[in-house]
Amino acid sequence: MNEHRQLYIDGAWVDPAGTEMIDVISASTEAVMGRIPEGTPADVDRAVAAARAAFDGWAAKTPAERAEVVAAIGEGMVERRDELSGLISGEVGMPRKLAGIIQVGLPVAVAGGFPAIVEDFAWQEEVGNSLVVREPVGVVAAITPWNYPLHQIVAKLAAALCAGCTVVLKPSEVAPLNAFALAEIVHAVGVPAGVFNLVSGTGPVVGEALAAHPDVDMVSFTGSTRAGRRVQEVAAATVKRLALELGGKSANILLPTLDDQTLDKAARAAVSSAYLNSGQTCSALTRLLVPADRHDTVVEVVRDEVESRYTLGDPLTDAGRLGPLISDTQRDRVRAYIRTGVDEGATLVTGGADAPEDLPTGYYVKPTVFAGVTNNMTIAREEIFGPVLSILPYDTVDDAVSIANDSDYGLSGGVWGADIDEALAVARRLRTGQVEVNGGRYNPLAPFGGYKQSGIGREYGRAGLEEFLETKAIQI
Repeated sequence: MNEHRQLYIDGAWVDPAGTEMIDVISASTEAVMGRIPEGTPADVDRAVAAARAAFDGWAAKTPAERAEVVAAIGEGMVERRDELSGLISGEVGMPRKLAGIIQVGLPVAVAGGFPAIVEDFAWQEEVGNSLVVREPVGVVAAITPWNYPLHQIVAKLAAALCAGCTVVLKPSEVAPLNAFALAEIVHAVGVPAGVFNLVSGTGPVVGEALAAHPDVDMVSFTGSTRAGRRVQEVAAATVKRLALELGGKSANILLPTLDDQTLDKAARAAVSSAYLNSGQTCSALTRLLVPADRHDTVVEVVRDEVESRYTLGDPLTDAGRLGPLISDTQRDRVRAYIRTGVDEGATLVTGGADAPEDLPTGYYVKPTVFAGVTNNMTIAREEIFGPVLSILPYDTVDDAVSIANDSDYGLSGGVWGADIDEALAVARRLRTGQVEVNGGRYNPLAPFGGYKQSGIGREYGRAGLEEFLETKAIQI
């Protein structure tokens, strides 16, 4: 049992104001694997006060000094990689080996990259008779999700600390144990008291108290679009800075120019792009757009890929390529979407809403594919957040672009084409924050964020650093 009874505030582990605890449930065993304090507004007040008191001293350090501390946090994660991988695998359900590569590897890379970023950053410049300087925004509330819990924390924390901000973190109460391990690393590194604070609890209590707090200068939130709207509403009363990374319903376009061999490769890669982390990825490419005259061919390739390679199994033993979903609530939600797809007339190719017979325990959902989907169907319009891929036929490239852009979201996308210039031209037409061309690999230094209801602002690399900075013009 991984039990934490204290919060991390002002450089120390302290008793919370209340006595209530939150159980953390293992996604694969459905058993309690840990407990954390259920924080209160009084705990938020204490943490924000500590962050405010520490701000001036931390902001006075040089960017290089701050980046060295962030890099040291990254090294601390490396030293505890196995422990962190196991925690996240248990909490989230990602196979343990993959969790080590992605769930721990990505935040390590992000933290380690900041010394070079701050060295090359233009902290000040002369514009005519003005000196334009970049300064930290102040106290930041970081509210993070459960699907990539450590990565999303570090993406915010690393950039905010390097900018000179102080932070109060509220991790997801569904997958919070890794955040407590990170707080231990922060303490061991010697981050000054008050620069980083951890208050666990629920969104409606701790999250809203942070968003509404008059001494919080900025909220950086990652989560659902519905929750993001609420954060924006609560934060509006104090007109604070917001960065919102929200939902997605991203399209992956296979262009008509692909030869049969590349079409096969692209269709198989499309499954991976949709199913990473059992589909619990905001940037997952869950709408596969294919030429109408090759729809049936793609369907058979995808069916073979899913049924031959995407097995379910215990994530802690790497028994399958896909693990369970995060919770019973999420499992039931995804199964309901699958039933809706059938009811609305989509063709169920493989998978389905029934529970896997060989996995009676754990929040498992069969990897599912629908064919003949139209863009007005619920499964093509709403974010499912599970292993569900919809295949949509299109007639022309203009039709494909129109379908891809016909969404409330604009987080990610993909294009596969025989000619790179043609693929890039289509990518430029997509109203989305990032696009993979011919399977281009993920770049943690590139800006990440969305258009439309997928959010406001950008994370990672230089763009992520800029989110936590104010611009001041000094006339000379």
